[in-house]
Parts: sequence; C-alpha cells; structure tokens
Amino acid sequence: MERAARGSPVGTVESRTVNDAGETIRDHLARALDDPTSHWNLGGFGAVAAFGHAVGEPVGRLGRFGRLTPRGALILDPTDELVMVAYETGFAGGWSHCVALCLPAASALVPGPEVVTQRGPDAGAARREDSDALLFDLGVGIPQGWAGLRTRDPDLVARLSAACGTSAFAPDSPVPRLLAERRTDVVMGTPLGRIEVFGGPHVPVPGGPRAFVAPQVLRARRTHAATAPIPPGLIPCANLHPPHPCRDAEGRPSPFDAGAHAAFQAVLARWGDPRLFALKLRLAAGEAMPRGADRAARTVARVVAAQVACRAEAGPEPGIGQMAGKMVLASYRDGEKTIRDTTP
Repeated sequence: MERAARGSPVGTVESRTVNDAGETIRDHLARALDDPTSHWNLGGFGAVAAFGHAVGEPVGRLGRFGRLTPRGALILDPTDELVMVAYETGFAGGWSHCVALCLPAASALVPGPEVVTQRGPDAGAARREDSDALLFDLGVGIPQGWAGLRTRDPDLVARLSAACGTSAFAPDSPVPRLLAERRTDVVMGTPLGRIEVFGGPHVPVPGGPRAFVAPQVLRARRTHAATAPIPPGLIPCANLHPPHPCRDAEGRPSPFDAGAHAAFQAVLARWGDPRLFALKLRLAAGEAMPRGADRAARTVARVVAAQVACRAEAGPEPGIGQMAGKMVLASYRDGEKTIRDTTP
C-alpha cells in the first residue's frame, strides 16, 4: 500500500475518471510528444527515467503515443483510467510545474521481484533489433513499476545472470557500475508505458533520455515525492513537464516566455484544483490572503509571488486575473504568507 504524501502544493484535485474526456487527454499527450520543449519522466520515487528530444534531432513515431530518437524511446499507453493532475509548487527562488499522469491504485500498483531477475527477451522493445536482447529486472521495489537493464553482450549477460537472486546494490553487484558506465540500455516501465535509455557514449542533451536510480531514496518505499499533491487513491505512473516560462530544460534561468506561461495556466485551469486556481486568480489580482489559509493556499501565494517576480524582470504586461501591478510576499502573520499589492 502506498504511503500518503505530505504537503499540499497547488493542484490537488478530487479523484475522478476521465472516460468522458479521454480523447481530450489523448490529444493533449499526442501534441506534447511532438514538442521538443516538453519533457517526460516515468518510474517511481528513487528510480526514474527521463525522455526528451532536442530541436532538429531525428524523431521516429511509434504509433500515436511513442517516439524514438537515436538516444532513447518513450512509449505511452494512455488507458481510459488515466487521470491528469496538473499542479505548481513554489519554493525559494522560483516554482516548478508538472502534469502527473495517474492511475487508480488498483491498476497502478504492480508488485515485482525484490532481487535481480531475468525477464527474458524484451518483446516490448521500442526497436525491433532489441527484441531479442535479454532484460534483467533490477528488483528495486518501485510500487508502480520496474527498472531493468537490457543487453545482448555475452559478458554482461553472464555477469547479470550471476547476480540474479541477489540485491542490485549488494557489495559485489555489477549493477551500480553498469549504470554508471552506461554499457547497457536502461528500461523503466509502469502500467502507463516505458522509457528506454540506450547505452553508449551519447552526447548529453538537456532534457534528453537519462535514468536515475538512488538506493537510499528507494528505501522510503514511496510512490511519489511528498511535494507532489496527488489525490488519495491515485498513483502517478508518469509525468509530463511542459516548457517552463523562466527556466530551460536544465533548470537554468531564461528570459520570461509569456506563451509558455499562458499555456500552462490553461492546463492548470483544465486539470488542476479548481478551488486553488480560483484563489490564484484572486491573489494575482491583488486580493489579500484569506485568514486561516491552509498549506495549499500558502503554496499558491508562493507560486504567484515567484511568477510576478519573474514577469517583473521582463517588464509589465497583462496576465492572469488582469495582473498589472508588482506584488511581493510582504509579511508573515501567524505562519501565513500574505500577498499585498504594492502598485503606487
């Protein structure tokens, strides 16, 4: 059973099915897959693979919801149970945004092995030539999926076969070194699809295919970070990261992009928490924080303040809620952060 995440950043929604809006969701995902400024990740807390492609990089289509580049692949399986949860999270010096692709716990939680296990030839491989390569489940215990290494190299197959039945991070395990050296493909799977990160000496590209496995984080046995406001009963199995208006793919500051900001606000209005989005509009228009505001509302205030500061650096322009003045976090009262209008 998943552990409930703590904290309530912007975007918590009530659990809901999307059978009546499934095609709309699929259209949105298909468009995002063709956008080189959008990035994806898939996996669990402590083991995740990321996918993206650079502008001008060759991209092959694997059906409507799959993309293949020389460095990796993403294949999504957006079922009718898919629920999108859009949210923003404020932090010191900025904010992040995300669209979590969730499934009900009954469909998302897929118990797997706890030790290295050979899965056999990878019949689900994105490239036909990889379908006869052997896939080894690392047994890392992601509640909603699995992480594996894939290879056809006889020496590496022998080393991984010898490790079967033991922990991937045992003192004499070959897994950490293989991950570091990128001598094998890394495959991450959940009920919503898979990401493949091809082995080899690829030139790093911002947001490009890469994989992370952190044993110390995996020990928490969480389905997601505490800062992700996933509603009870839902499990995030993948994440879409649309372009950020003030940060590039590596998280570095970039000039404010009004188009990217407006695009995500539309996503937030459609798939975020309606109560919190309405509060965001009021705060952006200059209203004070309501008394007794909860943690989620205070997070909205942090996000609005960060976005106003980012926009202010680019010069005044109209925005959500007809925001025209410069606003800042002005005071702390009873542990609540208050936004005030400082327009002369």
